[in-house]
Amino acid sequence: MKSKLLGEIFSRKMGICVVTGFSSGLPLYVLLSLLSAWLRSEGLDLATIGFMSIVMFPYTWKFLWAPLLDRYRIFALPRRKGWMLFTQAFLIVIIGVFGFFEPQNNIYLIGTLAALTSFLSATFDVAIDAFRREILDEYQLGLGNSLFVNAYRLSGLIPGGLSLILADGILSWQGVFIFTALCLLPGFIVCLFIKESQAVNAPRTLYQATVMPFLEFIERRGIKHALLILLFVFFYKLGDSMATALATPFYIDLGYDLTTIGIVAKNIGLWSTLIGSLLGGIIMTKIGINKALWLFGLVQMITIVGFVLLAHVGANTTPSVWLFALVLLGEYLGVGLGTAAFVSFIAISTNPRFTALQFALLTSLSAIPRTFCNATTGFIVEAVGWEQFFIICTLLAFPGLLLLHYVAPWKKN
Repeated sequence: MKSKLLGEIFSRKMGICVVTGFSSGLPLYVLLSLLSAWLRSEGLDLATIGFMSIVMFPYTWKFLWAPLLDRYRIFALPRRKGWMLFTQAFLIVIIGVFGFFEPQNNIYLIGTLAALTSFLSATFDVAIDAFRREILDEYQLGLGNSLFVNAYRLSGLIPGGLSLILADGILSWQGVFIFTALCLLPGFIVCLFIKESQAVNAPRTLYQATVMPFLEFIERRGIKHALLILLFVFFYKLGDSMATALATPFYIDLGYDLTTIGIVAKNIGLWSTLIGSLLGGIIMTKIGINKALWLFGLVQMITIVGFVLLAHVGANTTPSVWLFALVLLGEYLGVGLGTAAFVSFIAISTNPRFTALQFALLTSLSAIPRTFCNATTGFIVEAVGWEQFFIICTLLAFPGLLLLHYVAPWKKN
């Protein structure tokens, strides 16, 4: 049994998930970390740097052009492979040329390049999400998606870590961006050699690619079930997402210095999430996605209570670093477990014929709590305080668990 699991982890399909996950995440972290560090080091004001975040909108609205990836091919290549190669090639070129421009004199051009990077990266995400759904068998979705998500997150160590170190006197900014762009080459090479099964029932018209995915989703099990799935996608990570939205300000209010937050919170947060996601993928190969959604959702809800405890203790004194670390370990382990099951659920909720649009729509819907609901967290904390806020977040985890009875029954896998 152990050798079978290891064979699955180190299989060709899982290797594709890891490499493409890394390539999917790296452009995002270029925009989030490397670009802002470069602009600030070149003397740009914070208002301009902050405004640059507007270029991230394609990640939320990618479902608008997702039907094109279901309908059209590029260069007569298989429909997923062509789009992946096309977007990867342009991303390598665009990221590589950033450093050749002076931010003070070319900010509008740099903003345009950043917007193109965001658009191409979001389009690659649509293509690779669809491809991953199509090559993985259902029993492999849990492990495959967890490996993909882990590689996606680990890719942030390049633009947000190694590239910044290289920029600190080792390489020029031109060299830094070229190096970062070249880190996408393994993904491009893998995409060159992947084999994609021809989709016999791929949409033949734009109408089939835009309207049919909605009709199929509704008609599959009825409009009531379709609405329950949409509600579940909205609620499953809501409490968890809101609880971590203001994590750093919460740690500061507890009295921890920035060094402690940097060493303890950021390291434990990253590695606990990665371990939780990988562990979740392995567990799903044993018990199935439905049972995992129940168990991991319960873990997500229980671990939010750790923040309630921290807030309660922190009302009088700064909690010990050990308690701080233990709570974060549990919380982000739960985040990783829940994310692994959640992404796998989204994958099995799509029809391989319309994967690009249906996957993009569901992931965009799942981003609403992070985008809009999290925007209310500061007002809630100001009104009720940290302890009551985290109690509210715990309660907001209940609707997602209740909806599991309808969308992912315990006894059905």
